[in-house]
Parts: sequence; structure tokens; C-alpha cells
Amino acid sequence: MSARLLLVVLATLVTAACATAPTAPPPVAAPPTPAPVARVAPPPPEPVPAIFKSDDFIVVTAKAGDTAESLATQHLGAAAKSWMIEDYMGARAFTAGQRVIIPLKPWNPTGVEANGYQLVPILCYHNLGPQAKGRLLLGASQFEQQMRYLKAEGYRVISLGEFIEWMEGKRQLPKRSVVITFDDGYRAFREFASPLLKELGFTATLFVYTDYIGAGRNALAWDDLKTLAAEGFDVQAHSKTHGDLRRAKDETEAQHAQRLQVELAEPLKLFQRHLGRSIDRLAYPYGSADDDVVAKAKTVGYVAAFTVRRQGSPAFVQPLRVNRSQIYSEMSLEDFAKNLNVYHQEDLR
Repeated sequence: MSARLLLVVLATLVTAACATAPTAPPPVAAPPTPAPVARVAPPPPEPVPAIFKSDDFIVVTAKAGDTAESLATQHLGAAAKSWMIEDYMGARAFTAGQRVIIPLKPWNPTGVEANGYQLVPILCYHNLGPQAKGRLLLGASQFEQQMRYLKAEGYRVISLGEFIEWMEGKRQLPKRSVVITFDDGYRAFREFASPLLKELGFTATLFVYTDYIGAGRNALAWDDLKTLAAEGFDVQAHSKTHGDLRRAKDETEAQHAQRLQVELAEPLKLFQRHLGRSIDRLAYPYGSADDDVVAKAKTVGYVAAFTVRRQGSPAFVQPLRVNRSQIYSEMSLEDFAKNLNVYHQEDLR
């Protein structure tokens, strides 16, 4: 075989061998890289509610600018109830995020605690004028200074009716409660006292002896009393003649009993006739009363009666021997403030 023929044969064999050789498998693609699994954060804890509420309390988280007044308006329905928050929390204003407890019910109606008990000072005034004159006629500017002091120092002037309800266990009073009373029935009350009291949101009780009503230019008339009552002032009895109700040395028991009947019962009739309503509170003339007078006052129908013993009264004071502190013209503002003791410290455990 020639060399050339040999080359042709070899080329043919190589070509056939290549045609029949197995095809190399295609390259295997790498598996796709799995997508990163998103990490699911655990759910956040439940937010602390802004308000917790039970039958007795609401607990709120204060916002910036919250005060006892604003919270009382929102949760108790009236800014006038802010004293409940102030007394419970011991503060008038609160910082953002502070927890504030708002009582919905009285939590200490008697005011009695382990270390003492609440007192309510009842202030007793008589007459006012442009200038002071004698012990019982205060200058109008002095009276105004005292009233503005009460307002500035956070005292709450309550009505005599509220005080009596407190004695009866029917309500709780603000810790810094004060009652204002005026004796006799001087016309100056309308000129100097009532406008200022209304401006400050204060009230007062007038104890008037009926023989003095309409008795002269310095005395309140029945129409004056009717107007004052319509304005929210309380008008009550100070006996008929303002005489000492205790039995006199030359007075028989029968005479004394008859005189007491007139002195205590006659005002009830006159107030009903002229003002169209009954009364049930009495200020003893000169603050003087013994057991016979107290018993007669109760029999006639008075539920509370008042002396001029200089000290505040607790809830458990005898209802027909309630204390009052007379305010005299010679008192400085510091002297006046000494009559405002609202707590008696004593270990009662």
C-alpha cells in the first residue's frame, strides 16, 4: 500500500471514530444561591395603656401641660373637683410621662388618719366698713387681703351645707377647706363682702337675728336677704333678739323655757314667711350655750349650731356645738393665718 493510500485510510478511521465517540455531558449548572431569609422581628410588647380604670380610680399618663384642673375636667367632669387629684397626689401640676392617680370616690370621708385628723376652720366675721372701727368692724381692705390670701394659698371655701354633710359622713372635703360666716345682718355685707366673694368664687353663710332685719340703714332688709340667697349665699338664724340664751339668775325655769321657745322657734317661722324656705342652722348669740340651750335647739329643729370657740372642727364634732373663730380688726395677716389650722397631729394607733 502506498503511503498516500495509507494516509487516506487513517484519516477515514479517525473521522469515524470521532463520529461515534460519546458526546461530553453539558456542564451542570450550579444550584441557585438561595435568597436570604428575611428575619422577622418579634412583635413589640403591648404599649402601656394611657388610662387604667376601676370603680375607684383612674390612672393616667400625664401629657405635657397637664394639671389637676385639666385632668379633673377631662376625667371627673369639672375643674372644681381638681382638689381630689391634688389631695391624693400632693401636687397641682404634672410632668409628661408621670403616672397620675385620679380617685373616683371618697377615700377618707372622715379625714381621720393614723397620725391625726382633718380640721375645718370656720371663720366668724361681723361688720365691714371703709375703715376699721372697734374689734368687730374690719376695714374692707383688710377683709380683701384675707380673702385673697385664702385664694393664693390654695384654701377651698366650702358652704356650710357641705360642712354639715361632712359631719354626717356623706362627703369628703378638700384638705384645706374653710367656711366663712357673718353674724348679725349688717348691710355692709352687700357693699363690701358679696362682690369680692363672688369674684373669688367663694360663698358664705349669714347668721341673722330677726329683730335686726330692716331695723335701720345699717341692717339688711328681707329683700336684701332674698337677693343674697338667690345669689347663692346661705342665710340662717342667730336667734330672735340676740340675747344670751342661757338662763338668767332671776329667771324661773318656766320663764326660761318660754323665752327659749320664742328665741329659737320664731326665726323658723319668719324665714319661712319672708324667704319661702325653712332653716336648720343656728349661731348662738355670743357663742354661748349650755346643755339646756343645746337640748332646746335640737327639739326646735336645728341640725347644727355654732359657738365662737377658737379652733377648727373635726368631722366628729358635736353638731350642736361646732367651733368658730372670730376674726378681729386688730389681727395682722399672720394672726389671721393662725386661725387656718386644717389638721390636728396626734398618734391614733
